[in-house]
Amino acid sequence: MIFTRIIGILLIVAGTAGLIYGDFSFTKETHEAKLGPLELEVQEKENIAIPTWAGAGAIGVGVILLLVGGRRR
Repeated sequence: MIFTRIIGILLIVAGTAGLIYGDFSFTKETHEAKLGPLELEVQEKENIAIPTWAGAGAIGVGVILLLVGGRRR
């Protein structure tokens, strides 16, 4: 029961962060060529958009898990 409540809280937090920020970016390093002691590196900035429906869905599933996890038999 406590495990489902923790997962529910994490989903609500992640869904809320997804709705507030909308996307996140990170830098990815790729090594293009190594020529002896010379090394050429390329850094690419990746941007990943989080759909609104995914954030809202995560909040909804989190609320359901909190409600189900809170019931005692």
